[in-house]
Amino acid sequence: DWDDVPPSSALEEISEEDAVQIIAEPLLPLQSSTLRDYVDHSETLAKLVHLGVDLSQVEKRQKAGQLLLTLDFEKDVRKILLFLKDVGVEDNQLGPFLTKNPYILAEDLEALETRVAYLKSKKFGKAEIAQMVSRAPYLLLFSVERLDNRLGFFKNELGLSVKKTKDLVIRLPRLLTGKLEPVKENLQVCQLELGFQRNEIQQIVFKTPKILTASKKRLKQTFDYLHNIMGIPHHMLTRFPQVFNSKLLRIRERHMFLTFLGRAQYDPAQPSYISLDQLVSLPDEVFCTEIAKASIQDFEKFLKTL
Repeated sequence: DWDDVPPSSALEEISEEDAVQIIAEPLLPLQSSTLRDYVDHSETLAKLVHLGVDLSQVEKRQKAGQLLLTLDFEKDVRKILLFLKDVGVEDNQLGPFLTKNPYILAEDLEALETRVAYLKSKKFGKAEIAQMVSRAPYLLLFSVERLDNRLGFFKNELGLSVKKTKDLVIRLPRLLTGKLEPVKENLQVCQLELGFQRNEIQQIVFKTPKILTASKKRLKQTFDYLHNIMGIPHHMLTRFPQVFNSKLLRIRERHMFLTFLGRAQYDPAQPSYISLDQLVSLPDEVFCTEIAKASIQDFEKFLKTL
């Protein structure tokens, strides 16, 4: 899931200027293949481990291991920890945060404070900033210009109000740090291939931001099944876009079971109407008893026939 996977390399998600800043100092050559061997000789590493930093994950990130070996805990690290706590990163989250983004320890404190001040100037509240930084650890590596451009992109591309743009990135802050190409492609797919109108896309994205970063192939397959096999019109998909977050297999199995029972009725104007939300979000037991009016055993038996 795009939203939960940290970048395999930090350099994927930061600009070249930022990357140069991060590794500007000469770095210690690693005499060992693992940071663990240095913990006994490095107060900084020992304290980071105590905080909960997972060194085995850090050393997978480009040049992160050498970076940590050049830092002095009192001089370089402590002020960044205090800054992160001030921003609202919880004590028990500091270790996981630095595991995902060790590069922040080499950032200039003033630059970090400027970026937070920018978010405050855009009327993001303290709790909202804390949530965004915790959920998108790379956020504060980006310059004010980059953050501003990103907010502008989503506002203009989707035709959202300032308030709705803010709400969108609060719910999915990685939109500010991830690549824009997949987002642009998904918007085009929704419009040109799936046939949604601009105002429908606006509603879909606002309700279900993850659609912007979903796999194009999965998006198209799910739409094809919902629209062409189940006969769900565009306006209904716009009302329940969370259906695109569901596994196609789950949609297919449940639809086929309802069809088998003669209960596959998705038109709200008809009796025994079943909403897309009920179709995908209920646990199997509830789906069977309340929607299909059958037992879970009947459902399991039916699935074996597929």
